[in-house]
Amino acid sequence: MTDAPKSHGRLSISASLQPRDLMDERPRLKGAWTARIITLFPEAFPGVLGLSLTGRALDMGLWALETVDLRPFGEGRHRNVDDNPAGGGAGMVLRPDVMGAALDQAALGTPADRSRWPVVYLSPRGAPFCQAMAQRFAQAEGITLICGRFEGLDERVIEEYAVEEVSLGDFVLTGGEIAAQALIDASVRLIPRVLGNQASTEEESFSEGLLEHPQYTRPAVWKGRAIPDILLSGHHAKIAAWRRAEAERLTKERRPDLWRAYRARHGRDPDGDAEL
Repeated sequence: MTDAPKSHGRLSISASLQPRDLMDERPRLKGAWTARIITLFPEAFPGVLGLSLTGRALDMGLWALETVDLRPFGEGRHRNVDDNPAGGGAGMVLRPDVMGAALDQAALGTPADRSRWPVVYLSPRGAPFCQAMAQRFAQAEGITLICGRFEGLDERVIEEYAVEEVSLGDFVLTGGEIAAQALIDASVRLIPRVLGNQASTEEESFSEGLLEHPQYTRPAVWKGRAIPDILLSGHHAKIAAWRRAEAERLTKERRPDLWRAYRARHGRDPDGDAEL
């Protein structure tokens, strides 16, 4: 009696190389902003993106989410997607022929203009992700995200496909899936109708280059700590002035880099750093 063939789990080839639409049973509004994610772990999506406001917007068809499984593009019987780094060294590098084939598939039906459809590689050496970048991505028609693994991606892919590298911060993750979800969340919430109250995105942290002012709600006194009287005064101009002053104070204290940039944008000496 012969043994049954062993299953290779995720190494098995899917029936189709087409992007997997995670909205198969959901409506999709015409022209809806779309995120396409190239990943070795398509089951990681939608993840937290399927919850709360982004999840509701996904159900409503205000945006769309598709995954491109990298494994079927791999080489050989085991669908290898990586190889040893040229010149030696630890770890493995994602192959350019494999990633190139996946990018070609992901590009079907998308504009070639990178301003209309950015292609982004989540990389610790990329430009720091910020609110302005999220706004730029949200204003595009969609985005393709490359979730890296191992030691990274062959440089020739980045050059050939005009890939933009973006970093969430000065730290290293095991893969780009968590970073991709954070980038998508920050971008999707800026799409009209997603939050329901567009004023929320105009008043929050970083919208004007400042951290957000402190927030309070009922009860008026909690554990001996009271809401500042100015917020209960009903004087909207004074409340606005207080919030602005607090936002400036917190930004100066906690993010001197943002504070200097804010002063420079408003024609104030970036190094003056006047006391608040």
